Amino acid sequence: MPLRLRPQKREFFELFTQASANARDIAHALVDLLDEWPASRARLRDIRELETEGDRLTHEVINLLNRTFVTPLDRDDMYRLASAIDDVCDHIDEAADNIDAYEVKEVPKLAREQAEVIHRAAARLHDAVGLLEGFRDSKKQLVALRELEDEGDRLAREAIAELFRSGADPLTIIRWKDIHEQLEEAVDACENAADVLEAILVKNR
Repeated sequence: MPLRLRPQKREFFELFTQASANARDIAHALVDLLDEWPASRARLRDIRELETEGDRLTHEVINLLNRTFVTPLDRDDMYRLASAIDDVCDHIDEAADNIDAYEVKEVPKLAREQAEVIHRAAARLHDAVGLLEGFRDSKKQLVALRELEDEGDRLAREAIAELFRSGADPLTIIRWKDIHEQLEEAVDACENAADVLEAILVKNR
């Protein structure tokens, strides 16, 4: 396809907004999955479909970058933002897959709290991405997201400490330690996307 000489601003910003909405939605599906597990097993399919949609949107951004000569933002910045948002989906999908693969019977309360934090962080990220066009002020959303990342770190530490205090069998401890760490990585991915977004805003003010 021929290169586009004019900046395709709307297309890029719309794709970023769709990607962040997808990250928020997959985080919501994770909350549902953990709240009602194992009755909620059908939500695994939804999570996998949303992860696939995240990959599709990332590829759309990359393809549009390759077809556009003049872009509204730095190319590397746009690639990093698309990849960072997709990472949120990847970590959630991995955690959900392991809950199924490890044949989890019951989800601990702290894991459900981790999922809630991921969803709230992904929602703040979506709000901030929605303000990217026009470089509107998203400081409030980014500050809230970083506070949630701190909460996510605290929950992960508390959950792993509780595991070792629980007297559970070693295999259960290993499996849940892995899942708790994956959930923490999903929150960290939200913060990483926020860092990329903030760098873009600073560069373009």
